[in-house]
Amino acid sequence: MDKIREVCEQYRKFLLKKQFATEKTSGYMQKRVEQFLHFARDYRREPFEQVLMRFESMLEEKGSLEPWQLKQANDAITIYHHHFRRHSDASAPEKPMDSPDEIMAGVKEWMRVRHYAKRTEKTYTQWILRFLRFTQEQGRKGQPTVTDLSEYISYLATSRKVSASTQNQAFNALLLLYRDILHVDTANLPKTIRAKQGRRLPAVLSAAEVQKIFAVVEGRYALMLKLLYGSGMRMGELLRLRVQDIDFDHRMITVHAAKGDKDRTTLLPELLIEPLHQHMNEVKSLHEQDLREGFGAVWLPDALARKYPNAATEWPWQYVFPATQLTRDPESGVMRRHHVYDKTLQAAMKRAVKKSGIHKRASLHTLRHSFATHLLMQGTDIREIQELLGHKHLETTMIYTHVVRELKTAARSPLDILMAEA
Repeated sequence: MDKIREVCEQYRKFLLKKQFATEKTSGYMQKRVEQFLHFARDYRREPFEQVLMRFESMLEEKGSLEPWQLKQANDAITIYHHHFRRHSDASAPEKPMDSPDEIMAGVKEWMRVRHYAKRTEKTYTQWILRFLRFTQEQGRKGQPTVTDLSEYISYLATSRKVSASTQNQAFNALLLLYRDILHVDTANLPKTIRAKQGRRLPAVLSAAEVQKIFAVVEGRYALMLKLLYGSGMRMGELLRLRVQDIDFDHRMITVHAAKGDKDRTTLLPELLIEPLHQHMNEVKSLHEQDLREGFGAVWLPDALARKYPNAATEWPWQYVFPATQLTRDPESGVMRRHHVYDKTLQAAMKRAVKKSGIHKRASLHTLRHSFATHLLMQGTDIREIQELLGHKHLETTMIYTHVVRELKTAARSPLDILMAEA
């Protein structure tokens, strides 16, 4: 008893040191691990994953925990088993990760525990795989060193000639690898390893240009582009919208688990209320047809599918913009109707820009930039815009003040003045 409590107290200190949890949540995570260790004594000969499944089933049967609490328990036990036990002073040291397969398994598990976005997880794993292949091609053996990291970033800059933003993206992925997976001290990394980026103003469409795009785009893509511009959402946030996220009465959209795994609310344009109602009536008819044919179960996040087994087929959980075809879920193998494919929406925007005759590098994200800039030009408070966009730092939102300054500049070309006086 005392030994388990002592180990769990060390685990709590480990959580705080590695910033896995706050002071408040670390106590709950410590409690779940202590429960698990007592539970696991009866299943010493079974693999960890099987014991964890038994423990989670026991918690679910009790019915006293919310889905997010079940997820927290899973995270706490996973961190204990795969990270604390490996690097705790209370346990015998294990050999460092050497094989790429072992490293990549650790990377994916870490990002899952820390709730990284799937797009970020995909990007980071690609960079880490490229780096590991690079070290193998250089004849390196064993665990990568800090020197390997410096050489790879230099290779990207000199041989591959990647942009500063791409170079920094690769560095961030590898920093996660060294600091959180390999547990290598990164304090002495050269400061010059990060590429310096100059300030870049985002591309912004004028109100007239936005109207031109809306005039040529058709079908549900018109509704999607208008909603992007009218709410300031990111493309992924729009695609992941569920029926219950739209509040027609309060003219509000709730964006769940956005960048940084944070929720926020943003504007629902009044002009889109009636078109959205019509669209969602059509989507509901499609969903009811799927149910009649034995389908209609949408993907649910985290432990919700286990906690609420019927929620996947319920109307409030369906995507606002579902795909036209059923596809097989690669993880579960179940036939589902996912949301609209991002490439399809991007292609619709590209066609609309070309057809409207606009000669700017306008993408779906340009509509978000235009939303913020136009609000600022109307006199909306910068902090309110920050909240609507979901920016963590005000400095990120301040870039639009520079855009507005450029658009409102009072300076007049000397050529125009010269010709006017001639």
